[in-house]
Amino acid sequence: MQNTKDTFYETLRNRLAALNPDRTIVIRGVTRPGTLVEENELVTAVDVPDCFRLRWRPAAIDAKGTLPLATLQCEIAYETAGTALNSGMDRGRALAAMDGELLAALNQAPQNAVKTNYAGLAFGHAAITMNTSLWWASVAFGPTEIKDDRLARIATVDVMSFEETGEL
Repeated sequence: MQNTKDTFYETLRNRLAALNPDRTIVIRGVTRPGTLVEENELVTAVDVPDCFRLRWRPAAIDAKGTLPLATLQCEIAYETAGTALNSGMDRGRALAAMDGELLAALNQAPQNAVKTNYAGLAFGHAAITMNTSLWWASVAFGPTEIKDDRLARIATVDVMSFEETGEL
């Protein structure tokens, strides 16, 4: 399932960066696209505003077919205080802009990706294209929450893939 998680993250991050290249974050002194996976970051990076934070919920596995079908729910949390130029009075518009970016990235065709194993990148090896793909359902947007001076939302999307031999 790790390959499914990594591939979905890479696909979503790249699509969001293409839609809004100005949405960046600085983590440990490195500027990067404004998307992160909470389980891969230090705790201090989790509350970064104006970025999309992915977290994974427990997977459901259907082992009836030739290959097991994994369904993972991805929660995408994001929040904004608006802009300093407008004293935060535009935080509703800023949250709506993030909603639009996320919707556009997830609805962009195709709504699937070839699964890739990125484990070797840490050792200087190339990513390996796998034999199966992953695909995702429509995004569901949760209610707007007020968090002090910020507006926040959690969107969810189900991501499905067939697990290849050795993946589970």
